[in-house]
Amino acid sequence: MSNERNILETLLSTEEDAITIINKDKKVIFWNESAVHTYNIEKDQILNKDITNFFHDEDLMVLKVLITKKPVRNTYHRPRKGKHVVINASPIFNNQNELIGAVSVERDITQIVKLNDNLVMTTAELNELRQKVITDRDENPFSKMVGKSKALQDTIQIASKAAKTDATTLILGESGTGKEICARAIHESSSRKNGPFIPVNCGAIPNSLFESELFGYEGGAFTGAEKNGKAGKIEMADGGTLFLDEVGELPLDMQVKLLRVLQENWIYRIGDSKGKKVNVRFIAATNQNLERLIQEKKFREDLFYRLNVIQLTMPPLRNRAGDIPELIEFFLKQFANKYQVPVPIVKHDALQMLHQYQWPGNIRELRNLCERIVILSEKQTVDKEDLSSYFQNMVQETNPPQIEITDSFPGKEEMERRLIEEAISWSNGNKSKAAKKLGISRVTLYNKMKKYGLNG
Repeated sequence: MSNERNILETLLSTEEDAITIINKDKKVIFWNESAVHTYNIEKDQILNKDITNFFHDEDLMVLKVLITKKPVRNTYHRPRKGKHVVINASPIFNNQNELIGAVSVERDITQIVKLNDNLVMTTAELNELRQKVITDRDENPFSKMVGKSKALQDTIQIASKAAKTDATTLILGESGTGKEICARAIHESSSRKNGPFIPVNCGAIPNSLFESELFGYEGGAFTGAEKNGKAGKIEMADGGTLFLDEVGELPLDMQVKLLRVLQENWIYRIGDSKGKKVNVRFIAATNQNLERLIQEKKFREDLFYRLNVIQLTMPPLRNRAGDIPELIEFFLKQFANKYQVPVPIVKHDALQMLHQYQWPGNIRELRNLCERIVILSEKQTVDKEDLSSYFQNMVQETNPPQIEITDSFPGKEEMERRLIEEAISWSNGNKSKAAKKLGISRVTLYNKMKKYGLNG
């Protein structure tokens, strides 16, 4: 019998889990090596001693089993501060079904719990950091100007300095390069960020409405005027920023009046002789060569210098091709979130094609392509073949038959009418594209369409 006992004790001593056996009097009769290491209590200290001398009663699961005579299985337990175990414990009965003790097998999971706690803390810290990055991105308006190219970063650096002042700012750049985004970022980074940002597309206002749109009017100032009058865009921007997009389209008489506002900070509504002082920061933008327009007597030189205190240039996308992957990722995530679909992955061959393309429509064109991919893509990845049809259409669009209007051509008005019809048909009714192809402003196109009785 003693040999069997020795074999059993040897077997239990090699067990990695801490094994404790107590008799019905709560005295420890077995304490293996793993128990020694788990609780740092030597065998000669605890054997034949009351276990409650070493642990609090409420911390002893084996004692609870002894009292209740009911086993526990795979139960998380904290036998003492800083110690975590998973315990299995059972009462021990003799052949007469009399309780003679209890045994517990405890697996030390202290390190696992600590690792998990650290993981939870790290996850919380990562979430906090992620939230901070998102917050910083939200709090930094220039983060909406996506890209790390030197050309863009140079523009952002100047724009950031401009935001700290009220200096009038002129933003140059091709259509679709993000001039309004830059203007908004300047406003939102400035001391005027809590004031209004009022955008005005000068190319979309008919000549006859410019003055009322910009300066407003008093009630009854003209036939059809609202009874209580109406504030103009400049007045609406009081305390904030007025953004004059396509400023090169301003008629000369409006340029004179705008110059006076810039000089005096004073406006007059139509029908008002008293006027009103305004506090407005002006940002203008154009895709035209204003210096050439000055030479052609289409833009006032004095207004140009008033607007051109700080000049920024938004680089075309073809000059910052290195930003294309980041822009694609930004827009794909934006539209995937909007349409509640997975974010498509653009493969390397497709990226190469996007790099080689010249992007005449700049970021606006890339943004539209990304929205198209998200909406139409039926698979998770986008490859070269998926983009081929898009670029074939773009090649056709960017190489249409040339249309030109000349003043010296015989039968000028009839030819002009036909060419306008062709341009509208070619652009599928898109007035901006038609006007651009004809080399005239959208306002001029509308006026000519009205003149010739054309609909589109």
